[in-house]
Amino acid sequence: MAKLLQIDFPFPGPFGMEMVEFLSGLAEAITKEPGFIWKIWTEDASAKQAGGLYLFQDEATAKAYLQMHTERLKGFGISQVNAKLFDVNEKLSVITHGPLQPSRPA
Repeated sequence: MAKLLQIDFPFPGPFGMEMVEFLSGLAEAITKEPGFIWKIWTEDASAKQAGGLYLFQDEATAKAYLQMHTERLKGFGISQVNAKLFDVNEKLSVITHGPLQPSRPA
């Protein structure tokens, strides 16, 4: 069963296009993680917070990614990582056009 992983953490920036320039390499690396399907990047410059919503193939790969990513963030000096793991109701998500398959670059 697909798993949705929600992560957020305090982040001093950069945000917007500067974040794109700063983290494009990391974005490419994330696409190669086992079980990874997609990620939606989140940011709130006014609250100095960032994170993302991730879809993984199963619980094991989502948990493994969370553990690895938490350690990576600690290496960036980020010690507070909030995370939640959810089951995905695929039938209802299909009705509401939820992206459950890997996306293809435009």
